[in-house]
Amino acid sequence: ISHWIVTLSVAALAFSGVEILMVHPRLYWGEVGNDLTTPLISLPISRNYEHGGWSAPTAFFAGGSSPVTASRTYDIFNQNSWGRSLHFLAGWFLVVSGVLYLVIGVAAGHFRRHLVPQPAQLSRAHLWREVRDHLRLQIPAATGGPDYGLLQRVSYAAMVFVTLPLMMITGVTMSPAITAAFPVLLTVFGGYQSARTIHFVAFAASMAFLVVHVLMVVKSGFRRQMRAMTMGKTT
Repeated sequence: ISHWIVTLSVAALAFSGVEILMVHPRLYWGEVGNDLTTPLISLPISRNYEHGGWSAPTAFFAGGSSPVTASRTYDIFNQNSWGRSLHFLAGWFLVVSGVLYLVIGVAAGHFRRHLVPQPAQLSRAHLWREVRDHLRLQIPAATGGPDYGLLQRVSYAAMVFVTLPLMMITGVTMSPAITAAFPVLLTVFGGYQSARTIHFVAFAASMAFLVVHVLMVVKSGFRRQMRAMTMGKTT
């Protein structure tokens, strides 16, 4: 049940996350970033990517040192309101299911038995054989249990203990309500914009993992794997 809750929440997070990024498809490093700031990464994923120009600047106050403002001269794409609401709502479903998975994984010994590499898997020859087989899409048939190879153990552990927690923490760091209570988060990540960039990188890594994960399910026996994930049955 938790697996399919995670599936739906990740789908909603990916959809709403891309929609939010389309509103401002530029990433920065530090505390501040806007249309007049040079981006660290610029993504051509909406009409907001191409700068359409500005109207004549208008001063806020009289005097030569006054800050100025200007309006865009093009129709921007902006669906931020519902996108952010859906993103944060789906995020809580992922967090609750993820915490449940961690608790069960520790209590049942799943992480110790299935994610920690076995001594026999740590040889250079074994690693090279796994890399070669994966590149050739020679995936062993599913047995119904999590008999993970070395690459799977490392990638699953990295996703569970590094990528997803990092994505969650940087996500809440972008919330002014959270950072008002825990300003140390901004110090840790170096500002709102740095947290946003790290959040995007973690998202891209998780999507790459998801594509490979689904491919592995298909190649190792789709029906058997889906039966195990849905009904808990291996035969």
